[in-house]
Amino acid sequence: MIMGTAGGGVLPAFGARLRAAQDRLGPLCVGIDPHPSLLTGWGLSDDAAGLESFALAVVETLAEQVAVFKPQSAFFERHGSRGIAVLERVIAAARAAGVIVLLDVKRGDLGSTMQGYADAYLDPASPLFCDAITVSPYLGFGSLAPAMDTAAANGCGVFVLGLTSNPEGPQVQHAVGPDGRTVARTIIDAVSLQNAGEKPMGCVGLVVGATIANRTEVDAYDFGAVNGPLLAPGIGTQGGRPEQLPAIFGAALRQVVPSVSREVLSAGPDAAALREAAGRLNAECWAALG
Repeated sequence: MIMGTAGGGVLPAFGARLRAAQDRLGPLCVGIDPHPSLLTGWGLSDDAAGLESFALAVVETLAEQVAVFKPQSAFFERHGSRGIAVLERVIAAARAAGVIVLLDVKRGDLGSTMQGYADAYLDPASPLFCDAITVSPYLGFGSLAPAMDTAAANGCGVFVLGLTSNPEGPQVQHAVGPDGRTVARTIIDAVSLQNAGEKPMGCVGLVVGATIANRTEVDAYDFGAVNGPLLAPGIGTQGGRPEQLPAIFGAALRQVVPSVSREVLSAGPDAAALREAAGRLNAECWAALG
């Protein structure tokens, strides 16, 4: 089992921490995506102050109810250095509350640049230190080594883009290489190799959109072989539904981390309504995943 250090103590491997959190609180991951329209809908200003009020309210309201928060870095970055400072405080508040923080940054580069991203998000010395990040493998899977090595050293995780929920994804992900495998297949096989033998599951996750249930390629993939967490964005506004998850993931349902953002966040700013929306979707996902 991969171990790491953080905050002066030993941090258990990410896969084990995630499994324990989901067993306790349910499978749901709630995205913290401060769209300008959501800030306006909450009666907040579209600036750093409104951003902070929004994001910290989500953390405070739902911290005891969900296993994972997934802040979307772009909506903090758009406010410049003040937005990044808010992101630091949001990450710190969520982790202090015991919630796993998966930062959606989709970084993908090589060499020292990828190491720089790893140091920013996966090094306990960084103010942006979180439990896991999303990464893009499209400079080659090997380019992710600095992030995976840093994550492993610190008890963190990485989620690699595999089959994404956006309609443009198949143009790249379904392309077939000289060995007859699709690009998505090469990524899935590489993630599976990273997680081989890890228990209860590995620390390298795969992103598989919850909107692909009607695509013919679903039958071509054995997601159970990944032996790692399967982040399933796209539930709610993008059209995915909890009841579709079994059709996508088959026998790998135990590994699924269903992710929802606006369908929960739009229920705010009323705290009771936020909790009701998150509780309802968590229950629906738990039922669908058995």
